[in-house]
Amino acid sequence: MEKFQQKQEKNRQLQAQAQAKAKPGRARRELQGLRYETPTAPGCKKDIGGPLPESYSPGYVEAAWYGWWEHEGFFRPEFGRSLEPPNPRGVFVMCLPPPNVTGTLHLGHALTVAIQDTLTRWHRMRGLTTLWVPGCDHAGIATQVVVERRLQRSRGLSRHQLGREGFLREVWRWKDEKGDRIYQQLRRLGASMDWGRACFTMDPKMSRAVTEAFVRLHEQGLIYRSRRIVHWSCALRSAISDIEVEKKELGGRTLLRVPGYEEPVEFGVLVAFAYPLEGAGQGEPPEVVVATTRLETMLGDEAVAVHPEDPRYRHLRGRSVRHPITGRVLPILHDAFVDPQFGTGAVKITPAHDATDFEVGQRHGLGVASVIGEDGAMVNVPAPFLGMPRFQARRALLETLKERGLFRGVTENPMVVPICSRSKDVLEPRAVPQWFVRCQGLAGAAAAAVRRGDLRLHPPGHARTWFTWMDNIRDWCISRQLWWGHRIPAYFVTIDDPRVPPGQDEDEKFWVSGRSGDEDEKFWVSGHSGDEDEKFWVSRHSGDEDEKFWVSGRSPDEARAKAAAAFGVSPELVRLRQDEDVLDTWFSSGLFPFSVFGWPEQTPDLERFYPGSLLETGHDILFFWVARMVMLGLALTGKLPFREVYLHAIVRDAHGRKMSKSLGNVIDPLDVITGVSLQELQQQLESSNLDPAELERAREGQKRDFPEGIPECGTDALRFALCAYTAQGRDINLDVLRVLGYRHFCNKVWNGARFVLRALGEGYRPPPASQCLQLSLAERWIRSRLSRAVRGCGAALGSFDFPAATTAVHGFWVYELCDVYLECVKPVLARASREGEGPDGDEEEEEEEEQGDLEAVRATLLTVLDGGLRLLAPFMPFLAEELWQRLPRDPPAPPSVSLAPYPEPEEFPWLDEEAEAAMEFVLSIVRALRSLRAAHGLTRQRPPCFLQTPDPAWGSRARRHRGLLRALGGVGSVQLLGGGSGAPQGCAVAVASERCTVHLLLQGIVDPPSELARLGGRRQELGRALERLRERREGPGYAQKVPEHVRESDEAKLSQLESELRNVLEAEELMRKML
Repeated sequence: MEKFQQKQEKNRQLQAQAQAKAKPGRARRELQGLRYETPTAPGCKKDIGGPLPESYSPGYVEAAWYGWWEHEGFFRPEFGRSLEPPNPRGVFVMCLPPPNVTGTLHLGHALTVAIQDTLTRWHRMRGLTTLWVPGCDHAGIATQVVVERRLQRSRGLSRHQLGREGFLREVWRWKDEKGDRIYQQLRRLGASMDWGRACFTMDPKMSRAVTEAFVRLHEQGLIYRSRRIVHWSCALRSAISDIEVEKKELGGRTLLRVPGYEEPVEFGVLVAFAYPLEGAGQGEPPEVVVATTRLETMLGDEAVAVHPEDPRYRHLRGRSVRHPITGRVLPILHDAFVDPQFGTGAVKITPAHDATDFEVGQRHGLGVASVIGEDGAMVNVPAPFLGMPRFQARRALLETLKERGLFRGVTENPMVVPICSRSKDVLEPRAVPQWFVRCQGLAGAAAAAVRRGDLRLHPPGHARTWFTWMDNIRDWCISRQLWWGHRIPAYFVTIDDPRVPPGQDEDEKFWVSGRSGDEDEKFWVSGHSGDEDEKFWVSRHSGDEDEKFWVSGRSPDEARAKAAAAFGVSPELVRLRQDEDVLDTWFSSGLFPFSVFGWPEQTPDLERFYPGSLLETGHDILFFWVARMVMLGLALTGKLPFREVYLHAIVRDAHGRKMSKSLGNVIDPLDVITGVSLQELQQQLESSNLDPAELERAREGQKRDFPEGIPECGTDALRFALCAYTAQGRDINLDVLRVLGYRHFCNKVWNGARFVLRALGEGYRPPPASQCLQLSLAERWIRSRLSRAVRGCGAALGSFDFPAATTAVHGFWVYELCDVYLECVKPVLARASREGEGPDGDEEEEEEEEQGDLEAVRATLLTVLDGGLRLLAPFMPFLAEELWQRLPRDPPAPPSVSLAPYPEPEEFPWLDEEAEAAMEFVLSIVRALRSLRAAHGLTRQRPPCFLQTPDPAWGSRARRHRGLLRALGGVGSVQLLGGGSGAPQGCAVAVASERCTVHLLLQGIVDPPSELARLGGRRQELGRALERLRERREGPGYAQKVPEHVRESDEAKLSQLESELRNVLEAEELMRKML
């Protein structure tokens, strides 16, 4: 409590200082310390010959170690062993989710690295053959957008002006310039990856695997081409992945800015208009009223639909309406999908621009007429709408309907608007020919693997999401209308033979496939190396008789040969044109666990390291990446790509908001590691692509959250904080000040290690294991606590309970080793340094008092420091290495703590329930003494204390361990009160436990009037703080608006203030009695 009081006072002083105007860079300067400046060649070991610096500095500690680790090959599975005989300890293999090549790491990547590297280092230290494979993703859309913007800014060119080959050269040039940056950031985070096996998804071996996968799946009928509704970005002129769709919820009428439009566009309204009824009889309603949120699509309407049981429309069965703009006659469909309660109960059907309407159109044989082109302009429509941008056409159509008397009103309508996360454009559903993966069978196998327990998901609650997705999966669109990426290995076929009419590159024509069908059908053909007698057929997906042929193959020659065989012509008559599209980035990423090892070749690495052990990633890509890896792994290798999946939370800011550049809350982990001023943070915003309004909002957000910048915290503190934060569930609300708290923890470890190294002295060597040491209670206790920490941390890491693991390590270091044991041994070390000068006069040593043995103390200090650093090493590799390298060790010793054996229960078999119970009795008295000292403002005074113990056995224990009470409790003499004797007058009293009551003598040590004045001021201060906190908690909307973690903090603060106030009141009562 005394230390707590001092910390509280210091915090109040810091808060008062923070109200003064902050100078630029203050936070960064405050904690920056010593830097490592000894010249060290790259890859050489850090010089540790000098003395350990007095204070911890991450800039000093984290310098030079990583280059040495990498140069020595510590992270390679081959280091120190042959891979040929199986390792009896087992193998641990994991792939890094390949980050996009487009830029820099963010805190989400840092969380991934912190968790994965902790697991990797843990398994390596446990003796497993360990491989963590790095990689980088080509990020098709993201990279193309970045390079296109760069081209436009620097040279005023579009990719179309440059041409495909020229543009791809620009992308590769950009990748060569920027691509290594993300690897350097991973090194800075301490990631112990085997860089010799790093892969880029556009590397030749990876591209070969992509081609092979496409062709094999096509041969099996699992890849096909079809015209379906996809999310289309008119700005990118491409279909995009579901993960790149941001869903913007609107409560009603809302004006949104859309790229390419000067004026905001209206959304969140339902426009009603009338379709004239064909052949309306006398007395019959002459129209059918429908409503839509996307009026421009009415130009592509193919029908109107009503519910078959809706009495308002039963009479319209078999009837039709006339389109007021195109003049086409549209049938009235009766289909049960219609909700009679929505709007008028009649809905327009636009198969080419709505997913539900597309399915309705398929059921009823409707046409699929696209009216919105790839660039968002209106196509296949009459003047004056032809060529209009879609939202301009929306306004023009509204005016036209009003002019013709067909407008029936506008109502507000809550809706969700899909936004492209890359271009910020409003996405357009479009029916376009695309390549798809047939997922039902693959998903069934993936779901069955989880149900059988072959694949285990952690936390297990994600299994429900897994089954929901897999049981309701739709086919996966894998083609993208981009230039950067793996170009689809499919070719459009033209046969130079008059017997074969020329094909057309349109969906509703003919395709070639590797599946068989009826004799009168033909299918897509897939190039493969199988049986030459295998027949290939061409299947017509619609009634259009135009011939269209495609083939897929590993090479043009293979595809040409297969097409020639399929159509019975010589290869010389076959002309090919490769599909312009590229594959979805997630397709190549889905192959990563085995393509990275050389698949489809049966390489030694593939044999040794596939399947992997674990896949660790964020829960937000469970479906987009994890599920697809499982499906593709099973389909192409017949094996699960990994046995376990651990899904971590998503990092948000301290307020629970999603990280967003426009909010100014995106944090570069390197800024947390090295520190950054507010001015530098705002300069980073200037180089972003934010519009002026977003830029100003981001600036304000940074000023509010980081008024003094971000102090230097270091890699180790950031990693430890991220692992500790995973207790929060699905989301992590990261407060940078919490990371700073773990930098203070590093300082605690540093100071503890310095103390131990000084206590051991130069040239110390541990005693042989056979030597019997005279262990006092303190030594028995700390060894038992270390044993318990070893068990707790190992079990927690084995079950992916990172908060429990960090708590075990942190608790041992701070609350047991540093706060208790090191304080316990100080008198022993001091007595040894005096060497025979005799005990201090104020220490009343009696025969019953236990004295620590110097040799046992030193041996224990080395043991617990070594074990504690090895426990810490997976989480804080730099700090652990810096300190562990300085420990006295007998050869042969591992060259690095990263290769030292991780503490196991067999190495630390010292659980001692009796010692822990006895020490807990001592610590309960110590807590009571510290509470009394804090309540009465005692800092340097060491008053005598008196103990009352009803049970003589516990009294004997207290007498035996009076030295510990003096060292830990900050008191002078410790006396046991007899059965009938009472404590002297002027004692403060506290109940330590049911076994002991503590009396602290204050008479003659404190001045009652002065102390009453101090306590009165403190009582008033506490009263005001309590009143403010209670008013805040009782305010309107507190429970609903204040985040849960803030409410929990307030609850703890309230309890703490109330407890402190009770102590002050009791102290005041005692002082009044002493007057």
